[in-house]
Amino acid sequence: MTKTKTTILLIFILAVGLFLRAYNIDNVPPGIYADEAENGIDAMTANASGQYQWFYPGNQGREGLFMNLIALCFKLFGVSAFTLKLPSIIFGTLAIGGIYLLAKELFSNSRIGFISAFLTAVSFWAINFSRISFRANMVPAILSFSFYFLWKGLRTKRWHNFAIGGFIFGIGLHTYISFRIAPLILIAMFFALIITRENFLKKYWTSILVFIAFASLSAGPMFYTFFVAHPEYWESRTGHISILNPEINQGHLFKTFLKTFGLSLAKYNFWGDQNWRHNFPPYALLDPLTGIAFLFGFIYSLLKTFHLFVLRFGKKVRDQKLEVYVFLTVWFFVMLIPEVMGYEGNPHSLRAIGTLPVVFIFAALAFNYILGKTEDKTLLYKKTVFGLIILMFIFIGLFNSVKYHLVWAKKIETAKAFDRHLREISGYFNGLPRSTEKYLVADEYPSRPVKVETSKTENVFYVWPVHIEHIKPKTDDFIIIMTDPAEPYLQKLKQMFPGINTYTHDKPGGGYFLELKMK
Repeated sequence: MTKTKTTILLIFILAVGLFLRAYNIDNVPPGIYADEAENGIDAMTANASGQYQWFYPGNQGREGLFMNLIALCFKLFGVSAFTLKLPSIIFGTLAIGGIYLLAKELFSNSRIGFISAFLTAVSFWAINFSRISFRANMVPAILSFSFYFLWKGLRTKRWHNFAIGGFIFGIGLHTYISFRIAPLILIAMFFALIITRENFLKKYWTSILVFIAFASLSAGPMFYTFFVAHPEYWESRTGHISILNPEINQGHLFKTFLKTFGLSLAKYNFWGDQNWRHNFPPYALLDPLTGIAFLFGFIYSLLKTFHLFVLRFGKKVRDQKLEVYVFLTVWFFVMLIPEVMGYEGNPHSLRAIGTLPVVFIFAALAFNYILGKTEDKTLLYKKTVFGLIILMFIFIGLFNSVKYHLVWAKKIETAKAFDRHLREISGYFNGLPRSTEKYLVADEYPSRPVKVETSKTENVFYVWPVHIEHIKPKTDDFIIIMTDPAEPYLQKLKQMFPGINTYTHDKPGGGYFLELKMK
């Protein structure tokens, strides 16, 4: 394929991926989840105070890069659902390009790169998280680009590739807690390189130091935060959900491990994440065709790794394919560890998002294997197989796109998972006159999305139910919304405002809330 055709095809795949991630983003998902909103609130607070942090301790602690990028988007384009999710859209799209480059580099085969990129572009799993403002969305792109430059450096022996790869890898520590396990991939890759390449350390020791130096440079602020300034942040989110916790494993650690490991593997093909924010329960993460291809590529890689190990140590054959298959296989299992070690909500596709690039590379290997088997066949046979593969790709793209945008998006369960009633409350507040005093009686959790979506609306006040006596409107032109109208609080409001009228909002999938006003 010519360079021009390669560029056009890659741009097309990226454009498809971007469209599926950005289309109708103000309405799908049907609301802003509280964790997303917390990110937005931190970003707004940082913009207002000018205090941007490496780590934000709220909501059990979160690495700060994502919130700071949201803050930048808010500054440039204003506060909205779109700008809240814009970093996710960007990193989700970048991951497509990174996976293409990495797969092409690993196998010196642009076809594997294109297939990997396309499957990523149209995957329900990848599309869904690229439309939610979670910092974990940065992990696939960071891993893909870092490893791409590292492998390119091994091929070209140019130090700047190791520098770029190392710097990007260090940025990973600023993204999501699951990235902290990623250095294990490098360690396994290091040993694979030693046993496959003669005098590897002698030839590459300076390059290794360059990679480590630049990774340390970009990761430095997080090292300082975790090990000097705030050591408590390092384990801020892990202990209470770990299978190592005796309260979790109930004295049966190995049995608990087998359960979480089995669920982690099953989610790709059989029984997926049961959280409606993460998946379309009860279905698997992958569509049927991609799932079968992934299984084939995964098993093929395991067998290939074993075979090449036998050749290396049994017959002293040095085959550099071994380092590639060790790298991919170890990557998959290492990035499963955060999911396997966490008991809560398994299978948990967000914790396993670090496996996303390698999953689609495995699937691409299967499709490429089929196409490769046609090379010595007749032209008619080649065209027939190629046509069938193209039809499969069209099916995969349409299946996932329709599944996300036309089916999952309209499910009542999806609306509940994203608290659509809070978006309706926000829209109602935004449509009221500026002079109207608007009170939301709710705890912190439901208040977060409303704070983000009403950031440009005046006279919005947030009151905890236990503090409703603080509601003191200046005139009768006020509205009170209760997300959880417990009877004692409702009666107290009626005593505070005799003659106040109540209106119930209870739409299917829209959630329940109560409106109180004097007129």
